[in-house]
Amino acid sequence: MVLISLLLLAVLLSTSCQSASINVGIINGTEAKPHSRPYMVSIQFNGQHICGGFLVSEWFVMTAAHCQVNSTEKWQRVTAVIGAHNLNADDFKSIAVKNYTHPNYTSEHNANNDIMLLKLNTSVANFKNAARIPITGKNTANSYRCSVAGWGCLKTNGSRSDVLMEAYVKIVSNESCEKQWTFYNKTTMLCAGGRNHGFCTGDSGGPLVCNDMAVGIVSFHQKDCDHPTQPNGYTRISGFLPWINKIMNSMK
Repeated sequence: MVLISLLLLAVLLSTSCQSASINVGIINGTEAKPHSRPYMVSIQFNGQHICGGFLVSEWFVMTAAHCQVNSTEKWQRVTAVIGAHNLNADDFKSIAVKNYTHPNYTSEHNANNDIMLLKLNTSVANFKNAARIPITGKNTANSYRCSVAGWGCLKTNGSRSDVLMEAYVKIVSNESCEKQWTFYNKTTMLCAGGRNHGFCTGDSGGPLVCNDMAVGIVSFHQKDCDHPTQPNGYTRISGFLPWINKIMNSMK
């Protein structure tokens, strides 16, 4: 059965990939060069990795809406880990956050509007490390080769990676994606990779990077990360620019 990769409370309570089969590591990838992706963020609950994310300004991290926790009390225990490569090391900064989930996001069982901004309690000094995102609604995800990165599982029911992993993936056409995912919306979603290289449990919220620009957010996939028959799904960032700009500009 095809299962959309969404974050449930059980994932927040355990970092074991074996018990987090419906969350979204990197399949058939390689270890990233340490700190070669300075925009990457590990979103953590009680000090344990639950999702990926990426810096988009000195104050904001972008991630998937299904990475949200379900109470104010729990949000007080969520932090954004900035500048990490090996999550077992101590050479990174952990910052408390406030969440801004897209108002039309409904639940973890629906991939629509799967986008969230996290405002950092303290700004990142070197904001030049932030990832570029689209500035217009024009389709920017037309590169033949893009990449995805994260600290998630390396195979279905496998172990989470302590070091940042990366894989190169190919964009899948809207026509193909529409045939394989019945809920697909080409304005707010895009597909890439999946069959040979892609993501798995623990990578939700990480960026799809094409031509040095973050164009998508890890959102949905099949339960079987190793041998999927359908492509990986991402939230299309350019489809949410009015909302993104509204939130980020209101904080200036």
